[in-house]
Amino acid sequence: MLLRAGLRFLAASIAAVGVTATLLPSTFYHRVPWVAMNPPYSEHLMRDYGAMNLALAVVITVAAVTVNTLLVRAALSALLVFAVAHLIFHATHLEHFSTGAAVAELATLSLAVALPGALLALTRARSPDGPDGQA
Repeated sequence: MLLRAGLRFLAASIAAVGVTATLLPSTFYHRVPWVAMNPPYSEHLMRDYGAMNLALAVVITVAAVTVNTLLVRAALSALLVFAVAHLIFHATHLEHFSTGAAVAELATLSLAVALPGALLALTRARSPDGPDGQA
């Protein structure tokens, strides 16, 4: 139950980012904290980022609906690859931020790593018992 709720939360959060960046790329760039700190603005890049988030949200949503162990692990692992790389980039590019903004950004991005990591840890108690990985 906790796993499914966490997956639903992640899917909704990622979908919200994806919809905004895909449909309103300029708004996403100029209104979301820290995004505009990396100029220049590129509509193409913002829309691609949004579409990537929407695609990931689809996979995580299916994982939440099916709770198929293999799919859940794959979806969370894919999210972790992105989240860790994203955190590393921002942690090494803090020169334009005030101390408070840097702390807030790193805390948010660390949470984006910790949540899927914790959900992935929950899957360790699940053992796939069939060919489809359904526990």
